[in-house]
Amino acid sequence: MPADSVSVTGWGRTAPTTARLVRPRTYGEAAAAVRECGARGGIARGLGRAYGDAAQNAGGAVLDMTGLDRIHAIDAGGGTVLCDAGVSLHRLMEVLLPLGWFVPVTPGTRYVTVGGAIGADIHGKNHHVSGSFARHVLSFELLTADGEIRTVGPGTPLFDATAGGMGLTGVILTATVRLQPVETALMSVDTERAADLDDLMARLTATDHRYRYSVAWIDLLARGARTGRSVLTRGEHAPLDALPPRARRHPLAFRPSRLPAAPAFVPEGLLGRTTVGLFNELWYRKAPRLRTGELQPIPAFFHPLDGVPHWNRVYGRGGFVQYQFVVGHGREETLRRIVRRISERRCPSFLAVLKRFGEGDPGWLSFPVPGWTLALDIPAGLPGLGTFLDELDEEVAEAGGRVYLAKDARLRPELLDVMYPRLGAFRSLRRELDPRGVFTSDLSRRLGL
Repeated sequence: MPADSVSVTGWGRTAPTTARLVRPRTYGEAAAAVRECGARGGIARGLGRAYGDAAQNAGGAVLDMTGLDRIHAIDAGGGTVLCDAGVSLHRLMEVLLPLGWFVPVTPGTRYVTVGGAIGADIHGKNHHVSGSFARHVLSFELLTADGEIRTVGPGTPLFDATAGGMGLTGVILTATVRLQPVETALMSVDTERAADLDDLMARLTATDHRYRYSVAWIDLLARGARTGRSVLTRGEHAPLDALPPRARRHPLAFRPSRLPAAPAFVPEGLLGRTTVGLFNELWYRKAPRLRTGELQPIPAFFHPLDGVPHWNRVYGRGGFVQYQFVVGHGREETLRRIVRRISERRCPSFLAVLKRFGEGDPGWLSFPVPGWTLALDIPAGLPGLGTFLDELDEEVAEAGGRVYLAKDARLRPELLDVMYPRLGAFRSLRRELDPRGVFTSDLSRRLGL
């Protein structure tokens, strides 16, 4: 099987490393690739949407799983799909929406694979209702370090170690996923402004239970009385009778729009405090104070950035860091303090979102816990950024929170045990299952996973 030596990065385009990229097209080729990983091991990779170094492996092998992309079976009556791990959520939407089904959980991009969705145990705008992706996985087939293909189901240690395990227990080959029924490919969306962070949290706490999907864009450059001002967007799948007559002719049509790709070269510093501050001001002011029942296509509501191919280039060659943390209910003062610190430091982030998480998920390294999660993008070249984020990590850990490993590129390993209390069980199972360390990544080496 041919392998190319290539430079690999995460979606944040920081810390590139060189690896042998192997592209298996069959399960047998995937098994051969695992056997031939060599001393530096290997790691599976999907569409490269992990922001940090989770799907990189300096000096070793990276298995590009996107060639395994077959949809094997759809139960249109019961609402399940059996597919290869390399199938993207975009492809599932193309096939399933015309049949009246939607993926149970989607993050801010549909260009992630099913294997990646399980390995990162992705969450979406509906976590407070539906939990994370792995909660809807009925089983998966896992190629382990010994060459065995195991069928793994919920409630087992191997399932809980793999869900959120960042590909370190093996290579997911197939998965059976439970789906969400829908009548249309449109969303009924309510939008409102919140004057500050406390106003936003009060609105979310009081009314989130009325909505399946909920997210708030937050202005992290606003200061003083406006600190944390936000635009809150919530929605439900629109029923057929909510559509105008023309739209009812093809209610389940899935037609994502695409704009021109971001240019390959973007001047450094384009997204500085001035430009982001202007964008944030315009974005907040153009949002309605209150609008209800607006019909939006699924791509516009869930994945607006997918309409701009290679949007990550806008940060320039230096790339960007995505920082996401969660703190539990009762730790709102920690959230307030961190938002104030980011605001006072003038971190230029125009992609900052706040959500509420519901009940935690069983994965030992799954990110969500009940509480508040904030995610923001920051240009990687911002002076003093590493030290500043280290300080935020310590605040998060002290409050019993954690950072999201699928987006991490710089967490210090000594904080990992504090943030993830099941880490010991994860390491123990890995030693038993993979004593030679066949599955490894830049993330696992950096954090001692």
